[in-house]
Amino acid sequence: MTRRYVILLFGFAVVAAAVAWLVEGRFKWVTPSGTRDDARPNVSDKAPATAGPIIYYRDPDSRRAYSLTPKKTSAGKDYLPVRASEDVSFEDKPPVASAASGERRVRFYRNPMGLPDTSPVPKKDSMGMDYIPVYEDESEDSSTITISPGKLQKTGVRSEPVERRTLSVPVRATGRIEFDPRRISIVSLRFEGFIESVEKFVEGDYVRKGQPLMRIYGPNVSSAAAEYVAVLKTRRGEAIEAAGIEAARLRLRNLGLDDDAIAAIARARGVPHHILWRAPQDGHIFERTALNGMRAAPGDALFRIVDHSVVWVLADIAERDIALVAPGQKVDVRPRAYPDRTFKGQVALIYPHLNMETRTARVRIELPNPDGLLRGDMYADVDIAAGGNEKALTVPESAVIDTGKRQVAIVDKGEGRFEPREVKIGRRGEGFVEIKSGVNENERVVTAANFLIDAESNLKAALRALDQGEAGK
Repeated sequence: MTRRYVILLFGFAVVAAAVAWLVEGRFKWVTPSGTRDDARPNVSDKAPATAGPIIYYRDPDSRRAYSLTPKKTSAGKDYLPVRASEDVSFEDKPPVASAASGERRVRFYRNPMGLPDTSPVPKKDSMGMDYIPVYEDESEDSSTITISPGKLQKTGVRSEPVERRTLSVPVRATGRIEFDPRRISIVSLRFEGFIESVEKFVEGDYVRKGQPLMRIYGPNVSSAAAEYVAVLKTRRGEAIEAAGIEAARLRLRNLGLDDDAIAAIARARGVPHHILWRAPQDGHIFERTALNGMRAAPGDALFRIVDHSVVWVLADIAERDIALVAPGQKVDVRPRAYPDRTFKGQVALIYPHLNMETRTARVRIELPNPDGLLRGDMYADVDIAAGGNEKALTVPESAVIDTGKRQVAIVDKGEGRFEPREVKIGRRGEGFVEIKSGVNENERVVTAANFLIDAESNLKAALRALDQGEAGK
């Protein structure tokens, strides 16, 4: 009996000790807060620390569902909060922090291709492009967009200052070289005569004023010369009327004789058999019809002499360029026969009528030709330096985005901030364009990659309008 009691008592003690051990172990394992202490096998000592504000809420069952505000699932489970330190990190995404720290906070992420699709969390589109963050402070200045330094370097954005400069607008046209009709002389007779001999000049030869061209005999000239000699031979002491001498000399002049020929008759006091006919000006013989022994009627063109020291260039400019061209403007002329040479001239006249078929206006350019290289009927390329001498506000042509209906320039505000502005443009020339309004002097405008910034601005405006529409609903 005593042995049975001993065995029962021992078994009861063993069972009580086991129960006590289990109870003690359970209360050590599970704490009142529901977390397990260091007695739990294979569990880390501390949970990962979280920091920053709650930026969104995610589905508790790890489904791809998110919310900007607290929300429940269809099963009644609360969405789990995700803090800033727990968010996924992307390459171009800046750190997100609370507004109290003074740093920027992401409102949402928008589609990089401009589609009406936003996301509260970073994500990629179907082509693997990162969604673009939209910050809360961007709503403060709706016209300014901000681009990170990394993106600026990748896209190659460059900017230049707005400056005042003299804007020369070249008006280009094709011209034809012609002779100045004021420098062309025709040698002809005012009486019926006969050419006894012609000097050895042919077409293309150069003659100087006063050089003999031919010898002429004319009955009318001989009669007028005889009258002049008779007046001069009047005896001394008799009344000599000065009016009679002058009248005889005037008759010879009216027949075309020059002062040298009349003086020769006065010295000889006799009627010459022939008259020596001289060149009226310097120039090249452009045409010769005089032949030895031929009969010449009054008005027949025996010689045509052209002075090439100054020539004309007649150019046809488009109707839209008439307002840019004015007499006195400098002109560069490049004859196609001498493409490596440029001749300097100036606009002498704009003809008062348009060509109805081509809708062009003719411009006359006077061009010195001391070397005689410019010949009649040559073609030449003409550049007229149109535009005034006043300085205008200009930017490089690449800085203006011209869509036809509007012109936009991107102003660089520094620190990655850019503002698209609509501008009004004027003249163009030498790689620059005149700005009449929209930007100010010394402001910087983007000259490279401005199309990308303009697209970024348009996308931002579209998303803002979409965001406002959703808020109105």
